[in-house]
Amino acid sequence: MDKKYDSLNDKQKEAVLYTEGPLLILAGAGSGKTRVLTHRIAYLIEEKNVPPFNILAITFTNKAAKEMRERVDNLIGYGSQDIWVSTFHSSCVRILRRHIDKIGYDRYFTIYDADDQKKLVRECMKQLNIDPKQFKESSIIGSISSAKDKLLTPKKYEKQASDYREEVVAKVYKLYQERLKKNNALDFDDLLVKTVELFKLCPDVLASYQEKFKYIMVDEYQDTNHVQYMFVGLLASKYRNLCVVGDDDQSIYRFRGADIRNILDFEKDFGHAKVIKLEQNYRSTKNILEAANQVIRNNMGRKSKTLFTDNDEGERIDYRCMPDEKSEAAFIANKIITGVEDHGYNYRQYAILYRTNAQSRVLEERFIMQNIPYKIVGGISFYQRKEIKDILAYLKTINNSTDDIAVKRIINVPRRGIGATTINRIEDYAYNNDISFFQALSEVSQIPSISRGAKKVEGFANFILGLRIEMQTMSLVELTDEVLNRTGYIKELEAEGTDEAKNRLENIGEMISKLTEYENNAEEPTLNGFLEEVALVADIDNYNEDTNVVVMMTMHSAKGLEFPYVFISGMEDGLFPSYMSISSGLQEDIEEERRLCYVGITRAKEKLYLMGASARMIRGMTQYNPISRFVREINDELLGLEEYMPKMSEINDAHAKALEQVRKRARPTLREKPYAVKKNVHTMPTPTHLKLDYGVGDIVKHMKFGIGEVMNIAPGGADFEVTVNFPSAGIKKLMARLANLKKA
Repeated sequence: MDKKYDSLNDKQKEAVLYTEGPLLILAGAGSGKTRVLTHRIAYLIEEKNVPPFNILAITFTNKAAKEMRERVDNLIGYGSQDIWVSTFHSSCVRILRRHIDKIGYDRYFTIYDADDQKKLVRECMKQLNIDPKQFKESSIIGSISSAKDKLLTPKKYEKQASDYREEVVAKVYKLYQERLKKNNALDFDDLLVKTVELFKLCPDVLASYQEKFKYIMVDEYQDTNHVQYMFVGLLASKYRNLCVVGDDDQSIYRFRGADIRNILDFEKDFGHAKVIKLEQNYRSTKNILEAANQVIRNNMGRKSKTLFTDNDEGERIDYRCMPDEKSEAAFIANKIITGVEDHGYNYRQYAILYRTNAQSRVLEERFIMQNIPYKIVGGISFYQRKEIKDILAYLKTINNSTDDIAVKRIINVPRRGIGATTINRIEDYAYNNDISFFQALSEVSQIPSISRGAKKVEGFANFILGLRIEMQTMSLVELTDEVLNRTGYIKELEAEGTDEAKNRLENIGEMISKLTEYENNAEEPTLNGFLEEVALVADIDNYNEDTNVVVMMTMHSAKGLEFPYVFISGMEDGLFPSYMSISSGLQEDIEEERRLCYVGITRAKEKLYLMGASARMIRGMTQYNPISRFVREINDELLGLEEYMPKMSEINDAHAKALEQVRKRARPTLREKPYAVKKNVHTMPTPTHLKLDYGVGDIVKHMKFGIGEVMNIAPGGADFEVTVNFPSAGIKKLMARLANLKKA
């Protein structure tokens, strides 16, 4: 056996050498799971003589797939290109491009991003006369996505609709799918749903991929939802050589449909499965790891494991409770400046993590004031910027003119004198004749209500049709240049001459660079292939670890990353864990938040700062929240109690009293066992700007739960927490503004 396997520890080597049958690798944070997966692939090929094309390795992000691909290539060399190393979505797209015609779609389908999806749902709601004030499009999209995660078709969803809201969602869902099909488009959820549908309806296609992928490996298995679970299960059902790697303690995407039971029940679902635990951490200091262990062991729904390391003890975790969010931001900024100027650190060695994106504003303002370079991961994605969306819409229209959303975006961009009235009439004609919007453009002369603008409409349609013919002899860069020049898009921005216009021109230049890079690297570059690659890019994929800037991101975005110095901002009950998770009364909600805290802590390699504020402005209201229960779950010895609190002289009078109350509550609990003082949390101020038209004992009506009796009303900072007993749904704790309860 090759010497490269000697560098693995005993548990890693055991996982690499176990190749036949189902295997669950429980890989703790920083335990070298990617190393195990890549060495396992090498072992299969070099020692077990498995052909590379019989191996499928699935990850969740393009970034992770790229890293695994590079490592596999370095380990194996020749032949590694035949291994499928890709994300769930990329794998499904690859399968659907070859076989989706078997279930009624064209192979040149468009992939809709979140913005396209919103526009289409908005159009469906308008067509169905659904009031957007009563039913938010984001909520409907979430319900549709959740239904697809569970493989519920519009028909099944309609059958199980239990209230008026779900009946409305069912109508939108049905029309939305019909419009997608008509546009020859799939949304992100459809990529998986349609692949599973293909496998079930076409056993011959499934059989061919079962023969192809005799060895399947899935990374981050704890993040899989039901449809992903079905996809993997169908592929692996014949040979059962399925290796899944994950950590139930890092399952943090329940809001996206991730089901922790997939990893917790793996041995039950795949009989005679072997389980191997990777508990040795190579990333963090002993103190950081011990803090993580002390927090996560309070979760009940988990598989037992304890991380350990041979690394140094390291510094104690630095916990600071500052007077307010501005003091918190100032402390973080000053620590970073001291590290860079006095100790020679780089900005890129620092990361600031937070529970919600809204927390970044105060930090940004402070960093700008002190000239600290930073990047926010999770801001506006490059591909979501207007000028980039416009260019992509042109390319999508050339590639697939049945995509109504793309065509309508650019029919009058740049302005060519085609007004909203004309567009609405064309849209009505298309709908009444059951044809695509673009086909209706070609038949504009037959629409009697359009006369003056008909030539302009025909000119646009002929322009697209002409480019579709010309592109056969053009590169993608040349095609894009033609679009930009002939439409006058570049000239219009140049004539504008503003800083914003200059930035947009720079972004277009970056887009051309992306096209050039794609054409240089792709085996067979095509317009369809480029649009597919762009559609599958996630924001985290654009994060460049070599750029010398401080990184700010939510803890959800930070998963899979590591930094020498990490600040976690907002360690207060009500913010982290969130007030919604606390007030729900559900243990699973708090446990998900605790897993998120565990992820945040284990991003740190050398030094961890846990930051809190005694007073914080949230949605225009000053809230006084107690120290996060997750801080209280860490032993005093790791935190260094004497360094906790700022001196009273540093605190302005307005906050002094509130901080003293926090200090009195927090000190004793830091020395007690977790949850010894469960009721010692959340003294919430009474909202002064919110009046309720009902009280305890009144009968109220809820959109989803129906009629119920108000049992209790408690102040909740900027809102009231209302406890209602619904005969049809039981007792529910609701936030008044969100619940929109009406007195019956």
